[in-house]
Amino acid sequence: MSAHTLVLSLRWFFFALLTLTALACFYAVVRRRVGYVLLGRTEQRKPPPPFDSGDPENDHRDEMLQITSFTATELAARASPWFERLAAWSLQVFGHRKLLKDLRSGLMHVVLFYGFIVLQFGAADIVWKGLTGSALPYPAYRRFVLTQEITVSLVLLAILYGAFRRYVEQLRRLKRGWKPSVVLWLIGGLMVTVLLTQAFDRLHERAASGSSASLYDSHAPVSSALAEGFKAIGLSAGAGNVLYEVFWWLHLAVLLGFLVYVPQSKHFHIFTAPVNLWLRRRSPPGRLAPLDLEDEEAESFGVGTVEHFTPKQLLDLYACVECGRCTNVCPASSTGKLLSPMHLIVKLRDHLTEKGAAITSKSPWVPAWGGNVQSSAHVMSGVMPLWTGGSAAARTDIEPTMTAQKQAWHVQADTSVADVALVGDVMTEAELWSCTTCRNCEDQCPVGNEHVDKIIDMRRYLVLTEGRVPAEAQRAMQNIERQGNPWGLPRAERAAWLAAYEAAVPDAPPVRTMREAAGNGEQPELLLWAGTMGAYDQRSRKVLFAVVRLLQQAGIPFAVLGGEERNSGDTARRLGNELLFQTLCAENVATLQRYGIRRVVTICPHTFNALKNEYVDFGLEPSVAVEHHTTLLARLLANGSLVPAHPVNERVVYHDSCYLGRYNGIYDAPRALLRAIPGVELLEMERNRSNGLCCGAGGGLMWMEERGGARVNEVRAAQALGTSPTVIGSACPYCLTMMEDGIKLHDAEGGVRARDVAELLAESVFGGR
Repeated sequence: MSAHTLVLSLRWFFFALLTLTALACFYAVVRRRVGYVLLGRTEQRKPPPPFDSGDPENDHRDEMLQITSFTATELAARASPWFERLAAWSLQVFGHRKLLKDLRSGLMHVVLFYGFIVLQFGAADIVWKGLTGSALPYPAYRRFVLTQEITVSLVLLAILYGAFRRYVEQLRRLKRGWKPSVVLWLIGGLMVTVLLTQAFDRLHERAASGSSASLYDSHAPVSSALAEGFKAIGLSAGAGNVLYEVFWWLHLAVLLGFLVYVPQSKHFHIFTAPVNLWLRRRSPPGRLAPLDLEDEEAESFGVGTVEHFTPKQLLDLYACVECGRCTNVCPASSTGKLLSPMHLIVKLRDHLTEKGAAITSKSPWVPAWGGNVQSSAHVMSGVMPLWTGGSAAARTDIEPTMTAQKQAWHVQADTSVADVALVGDVMTEAELWSCTTCRNCEDQCPVGNEHVDKIIDMRRYLVLTEGRVPAEAQRAMQNIERQGNPWGLPRAERAAWLAAYEAAVPDAPPVRTMREAAGNGEQPELLLWAGTMGAYDQRSRKVLFAVVRLLQQAGIPFAVLGGEERNSGDTARRLGNELLFQTLCAENVATLQRYGIRRVVTICPHTFNALKNEYVDFGLEPSVAVEHHTTLLARLLANGSLVPAHPVNERVVYHDSCYLGRYNGIYDAPRALLRAIPGVELLEMERNRSNGLCCGAGGGLMWMEERGGARVNEVRAAQALGTSPTVIGSACPYCLTMMEDGIKLHDAEGGVRARDVAELLAESVFGGR
C-alpha cells in the first residue's frame, strides 16, 4: 500500500468516525427532546362529523371513496385551505414575514438563513475534495465558487452585525453573556475555515503546478487574495499543504460540532420552528380551548404541571429563538411588571428539559455534562423589577423586567425537579396575573409561539383547582355570579338603560325587546347586544345610545334582550374561571336559540370575540353572524343609510382595541368612520394597528389593581397625548374607560376627551340634536 493510499484510507476512517459520532449525538439529543415534548397530554379534539351517504350500510366507506364522490369544485374547495396553509407557512418560513417587521435584524436573518442553504453545497464540495482530491462536478464551477465566496462574505458581515447589535448597541430585548456568543463564534469559525481552507488549497495547487502567475482569481476574490498574501510573506507550498489539512479538519470539526450543539441550544429552532409554524393554531386566535368540566376522572383542571400542556404547547418551548420581540412589545414588561413572554417560554423550556430528563432518566446533554440532572433545578427567587421610569412616563422600558428575570431564574442545588411547582416556583402568580391577554407577543413571534393560552391554562389551575385568586378578581367573579355584573349592581337593573335612553332621547322611538317583538309575532333582523358595560356603566351607555340612534336613523329593524341578557363571560374566562364562563355561555346560547336570532351586533370587542369565536364550542350555530358596531356602521355609511353632514372639528388619535384588532383583524372600519366625518383630522400613534399598545384592561385586569411599575393605561394615554389630539378615539368600552382615566392622570381633561367613534359619528349625523 502506497503512502498516498494509506493517507486517504486514514482520512476516510477518521472522517467516518467523526461524522457517525456527531450524527449519533445529534440523533440522541433530538430523540430525547422529542420524548420530552411527547410527555404532554393528548389534546382533546372533537371528532369530525361522520360521512353521510344516505345509506346506513355505506356510511363507513373509506376516505378515498368519499373523495371520488365529490365534484371538481368541491375538491377544490376542500383543498384550498391546504393551499392557503402552505402559502402562509411558506411566507413565514421562507419569506420571513414577521422577522422583517424589524427590518435590520430581519435582513440579517435572511442572509444567515439563505446563506446556510447556499453554503451546504460548498461544504459538500470542500469535504469531497479533501477526501478524494477532486471537486464535485457542479455545472459552471467557477461561477459556483464565486457565489460561495460572496455568500461567505455576507454571512461574516451578518455575524459581525449581530454581535454589534447584541454587545455594542446592546438592544434591551437581546440577552448577553457567553451563551448567546457561542453561535456567533461557531458560524464565524465556519466561515473563516472555509476561506482559509480554500486559500491554502489554492496556494498548494499553484505551487505544485510550478506556475509563478498571480494567485488572484476574480471568481474567488477573497480566498485567492488571502492566498496571494500568504505567498507574498513567503509561505511555502509544503506549509500550505499542512495548513490546508489543519483547516480542512478544523472546518469539519466545527461543522459537526455545530450539528451537535444546535439541538441543545435555542438554535434548535432551525428544525422546530418550521414544524411549529405548520402546526400552529388554525382556529381564530380569540378562541380558547374549552375544558371538559364533566370529566369525572380529572384530578385537576387547567395546567398545574408542565406535562399538562399539550405536545404542541411544549413544542413552542423548543421553537423559541429568544429574540425578545415578544417581551419588547408586552405591556406588562414595558411598564415594569415581572412578566416577560420570552422568559415565560424559556423558563418553561428549562423546566421541561429538567423534568423530562428526570422522568425518562436520560440526560438532556450529549455528551452528558452538568452533573446529576435530578440533584438541582431551576427556580424563581423573589426578585422584582426596579422601575425607575416614573409612573407617568410615555416611554416603555423592558430593562427592569429583563434584569429581574435574569437575577430571579437560577439553579438551586439539592433540589429535586419533582418538588418544583410549575405555578409558584417556575411561573409566579405575579407574572400570571400581569398578562392583559393582548396577544401582541404572539403577533410579533416569528416562530408561531402561543403565549396567552399557556397563561390562561395556568390561571385555570389556580382558580379551579387551587382556589387562589387575587381579591379584586375574586370579588368581580363573585359579583358576576351573583348579580351578573362585576360591580355587584342589582341584576334587575340590567334593562334600566332602556328607560334611560327614552329619557335621554325623548323624540326617538322606543327600543323593543325580543320578548316584545316575539309577542307581536315579529322577527327583528338584528339583535343589539348591550353588554354589561353598555347596560350598567354610565359612560358606556352614551356609546350604546349613539349606536341605537344611528341604527334607528338608518332604518335597521332591531331589538334587544333587556333583562334576559347575561354577562358574556369573557372576564370570567380570561381570569381562569371556566366554570362560570360555561354557565353564562349556556344561558346566553339558550336565549339566542329560543328567539332564533341570526345576527348580533355589540359595542364591546370582548363580547364580540366571545360570541363570534368561542360560543360556537358551546352550541351557538356558526351561521349566526356576530358583528362589531364599527363594521356595521361603516357599511351603513358606504350604502348611504347614514350621512355625516355636520362638521366635527377635532384632532382624533385612534387607539386600537386588542380584541377588535389583533384578535379579529378589524383595523380599517373604525378609521373609515372617522375619515367619513367632516372636520375630523385622523392622527396615528407610533404604535398603532397590529402593534398598538394595550390599554391595560384585557384579561380581566379591568377589575384589578396594577402593582409595580407604571400603569399601562397611563403610558398609553401619554403616547396618545404625544400626538397633540383633542380627542382620543376608541371602539371599546374598556379602552374608553382606561383612556379617560389616563387623561385624568395626566391632568389633560381641559383640552382632551376620550370618545367612541360611534359618538363622533352620531354627532356628525345628528348635529346638536
